[in-house]
Amino acid sequence: MRQTWRWFGPVDKVTIADAHQAGAEGIVSALHHVPYGDVWTEHEIARRQREIATDACGQPTTLAWEVVESLPVSEEIKTQTGRWREHIANYVTSMENLAEAGIKVICYNFMPVLDWTRTDLAWRLPHGGTTMRFDLVDFVAYDLLILKRHDAASDYTTDICRQARERFAEMTDERRLQLSRNVNAGLPGAAQQPSLDNLKQQLARYSEINADQLRRHLIDFLEQVVPHAERLGLRLCCHPDDPPFPLLGLPRIMSTEADYKTLLDAVPSLSHGVTFCTGSLGARADNDLPGMIGRLGPWIHFAHLRNVKRETDGLPCSFFEDEHLKGDTDMVAVMAALLREERRRRAEGRADAVIPFRPDHGQDILNDLDRGAQPGYPAIGRLKGLAELRGVAAGLLFQAGERP
Repeated sequence: MRQTWRWFGPVDKVTIADAHQAGAEGIVSALHHVPYGDVWTEHEIARRQREIATDACGQPTTLAWEVVESLPVSEEIKTQTGRWREHIANYVTSMENLAEAGIKVICYNFMPVLDWTRTDLAWRLPHGGTTMRFDLVDFVAYDLLILKRHDAASDYTTDICRQARERFAEMTDERRLQLSRNVNAGLPGAAQQPSLDNLKQQLARYSEINADQLRRHLIDFLEQVVPHAERLGLRLCCHPDDPPFPLLGLPRIMSTEADYKTLLDAVPSLSHGVTFCTGSLGARADNDLPGMIGRLGPWIHFAHLRNVKRETDGLPCSFFEDEHLKGDTDMVAVMAALLREERRRRAEGRADAVIPFRPDHGQDILNDLDRGAQPGYPAIGRLKGLAELRGVAAGLLFQAGERP
């Protein structure tokens, strides 16, 4: 498995030199400054490649941009409104420019409005570090009493709504503001802190779109872009919903194995497939992650390895980002399944036998606490996770009689 590291570009508080020192073999990045729906130009792609290839002192890093995360799908494409056809044409042009630059793996998601959702971005842990957390009661308090979404209470149990009202009554004004900011952090362009009115407008775009229709829009999108991926030798891979259950009345269509199977059956091609995120999928107790790898393996083009600890039963649930080898996911079994898939691919002679993975998220520990990095993407917390995952892989390979 190939060890990669997510880097958010020159604004990232964790540098390319940090990634190099952590032992990363390749970089996962994106052109976050390009508006959704616009073309990723050859010039901008080449500039990001140069930024990755050299450190702040101008010295070569030996690293390259190997995986795109993400080439975003605009809300217009998801809702099939406005300039959505133009945005698909621009998406294809961006794919062509990435292929010309030698980048072969493109991760994307089809989550409406929110790219990810947490209620705490720095929840204090017993050891003194911090982590990201989704607290269901806090989220319902936000939905009912801050956002004040119409008919929101019908999405939750009476008991959860009662707890949310009690929790909200105990919150200071500062905590209420922070909760709103935390939820908004998963919105594209969150640096501008979209207003509640803006979020309500975004939600209104989906008022007439249910899960079946959103899935149809995803299939329509893939039917138009996958033939180009095949022509260009690219591998598209869809990231699961995060968290993997409906929020704010929005449909979710990429949360389970059945969701992926529907997509793969609808557009059969090895040029599109799965970003296997153990954190997102692991937030559902009914997702059998090692088994899913065995069944979806040929279409897994990229893996995010992180662990979550579910704090409540059922769906939706509360959870937090745990250490990579703790939490509710058996990470050893997951890595063993991924290594089996690599062996199977080598036996088939596939050129993409090696699956890129990255240590996804991480707890803020040691001087991460003062660095102010992107939420979920500390330097030392991820380095610790990568070291642990690297050790698991080495042990599994040794056990199988292979050289790490």
